[in-house]
Amino acid sequence: MAKRKKSRRRSPKTTSLYDVAVAYGNMTILTEGALGTSPWGLVTGATDLKTTTTAGGVGRGDMVISGQGALSLGDIVTEPGLAFSQIQQNISDNWLPMGIAAITFNAGARLFKRTMRQPINTVNRVIFKPLRLGVRI
Repeated sequence: MAKRKKSRRRSPKTTSLYDVAVAYGNMTILTEGALGTSPWGLVTGATDLKTTTTAGGVGRGDMVISGQGALSLGDIVTEPGLAFSQIQQNISDNWLPMGIAAITFNAGARLFKRTMRQPINTVNRVIFKPLRLGVRI
């Protein structure tokens, strides 16, 4: 008896704008909780993370970290030790709000998609499919 040929899982031929928006929303939750900025701010933010020593006499200076409010890629590249310790601190402080936000956001996104399934399919069929742009809602 001949072996059956396995059906391959095909990747979609179009990009879903809705899925891109949900992915961006999830990425925003993660970057705001861990880095204190949006994904756009992560890429375009200022490189201002540094340590300074305050004057306190001979051998008594205190190390002060400045610029840790919002981290950017420039901060991670220039000061990786400080940046990763700050990311670790932010995650330990914000893990519960990040988790709650992710659960509610994804539940709302799923409910919205189910509710709007018919109008979305109509728009895809009437507008996007004839244009053959390679995107859909």
